[in-house]
Amino acid sequence: MEISKLSQNFFTLTVELNRFYVTLFLHSLCLSLSLFLSVSLFIRMPHQYPALTTEQKKELQEIAERITTPGKGILAADESTGSMGKRLSAIGVDNTEENRRLYRQLLFTADERMDACIGGVIFFHETLYQSTDDGTNFAQLIKDRGIVVGIKVDKGVVPLAGTDGETTTQGLDGLAERCAQYKADGADFAKWRSVLKISEHTPSELAIMENANVLARYASICQQNGIVPIVEPEILPDGDHDLKRCQYVTEKVLAAVYKALSDHHVYLEGTLLKPNMVTPGHACSKKYTSEEIAMATVTALRRTVPPAVTGVTFLSGGQSEEEASINLNAINLCPLGKPWALTFSYGRALQASALNTWRGERENEKAAAEQFIKRAELNGLAAQGKYESTGESGAAGQSLYVANHAY
Repeated sequence: MEISKLSQNFFTLTVELNRFYVTLFLHSLCLSLSLFLSVSLFIRMPHQYPALTTEQKKELQEIAERITTPGKGILAADESTGSMGKRLSAIGVDNTEENRRLYRQLLFTADERMDACIGGVIFFHETLYQSTDDGTNFAQLIKDRGIVVGIKVDKGVVPLAGTDGETTTQGLDGLAERCAQYKADGADFAKWRSVLKISEHTPSELAIMENANVLARYASICQQNGIVPIVEPEILPDGDHDLKRCQYVTEKVLAAVYKALSDHHVYLEGTLLKPNMVTPGHACSKKYTSEEIAMATVTALRRTVPPAVTGVTFLSGGQSEEEASINLNAINLCPLGKPWALTFSYGRALQASALNTWRGERENEKAAAEQFIKRAELNGLAAQGKYESTGESGAAGQSLYVANHAY
């Protein structure tokens, strides 16, 4: 009897112990699984990287806002030596460093009317270190006028292997060091141009993603060095595509660009966008009104560009001086909501008449400067939706289109 009772008690104890250990095992398993899932979720969860300090963000946003003050835009005077050679050759002037200096001098020394409509000037590397006849450094001259100094930092486009003639932009190597030096030398914003083109099979997904990521890397590096990046994904006007096709491609490109900027933790309030206007291809047989171009352009921006972006500074894309002003004005009058400053960053569309008037002659400098100021003032009005076209012909009405434009 005693043995039987002992056996029964031992059996009961064994069962209870087994139950205890099973319960303990299950608890441990649940705890381990919970810990594993928590760690996995933490690893995968988006993390806000402390890329910029509050002070850095404040400086970047203030610079961007100064450039796009209402009624002001950007003078793009960053043509490379080769591009300036083509412009000077067209007016019979030799492409020498001194002639390039003299031409830029007449722009930068234009009278005080320029200060009311130009918020920033983009320099080429050579120009940043040139001076006026009296020895005043160009960059210091511009800063003293209350205008923000910018610098072109890309190294030009190169073929993108594996595509149908598409390109990417080089210049990331050593960019951080160059930005630090440019900042020390007076530059507060920069420009980087990527180029895409529309055809039956382009732009390809590869070209869009590659150029978007390159732009994002450039933008991040600039901001780390206190420089506001102008992000320029230019879709060339080459081709016979219609307005709808250009709008579709523009939306796809801009969506990819802003996804990349987000991935690279770029501070949008400290950036500017320099896009093409949505226009038909240069060889398109159908003509569109400025109101149609404006509606397509603003619609594309509203679908892709976050309201946090401080300003949109359009490139002229080979339009005539007059077209560029008319279309910018129509964009600002478009009845859709526009949370960004919408202004200009023009090169040829600000300079064509001035260059044609100058022709390398000292005695023409004042008249050439007048032509430049005139276009700057008109575009300042267009940036506020206040420009009334007089139907100008002559130099201002001539197309500035260049096939497969590179500079």
